[in-house]
Amino acid sequence: MKAPPLPDDETERLARLHALRILDTPAEQRFDALTTVAAAVANVPIALISLVDENRQWFKSACGTSVTETAREISFCGHAILSGEPLVVADAACDERFFDNPLVTGTPWVRFYAGFPLQADGARIGTLCVIDDHPRQLTPEQIAELTAIARVVEQELRPPQGQGK
Repeated sequence: MKAPPLPDDETERLARLHALRILDTPAEQRFDALTTVAAAVANVPIALISLVDENRQWFKSACGTSVTETAREISFCGHAILSGEPLVVADAACDERFFDNPLVTGTPWVRFYAGFPLQADGARIGTLCVIDDHPRQLTPEQIAELTAIARVVEQELRPPQGQGK
């Protein structure tokens, strides 16, 4: 297993994440609706809105699992925030970064992962991700639709006008 490296802009990224004041807040229907739609678009059992802080990935919304966070060093999303492009892992058991990851070798038995980076003021703070326990691919249409859902998540993460920052 390869732990995700820290992004070059880690200090700025964390500052932007914490400025949102969303970590450890209660579940909200507006985010849960988006993960439900993402799971349906990808035809997968699990979809998450994952925010990556210093030591963990915390799930603002989790469709298909009751888990609320995992350690950053085993997170797929920690890898996904390194680029502005979606990270698609067709079969995690065959990927050198993840084949021996405890999320692959044990519950929830991740085989497929696709993470769509979420940005706040230009910093990648987390992902909209979809997960399956079977290897798979996404169609170009699914990638476009999930990218669009990720943009809506970014809008929802922004503080209302006159608040935040």
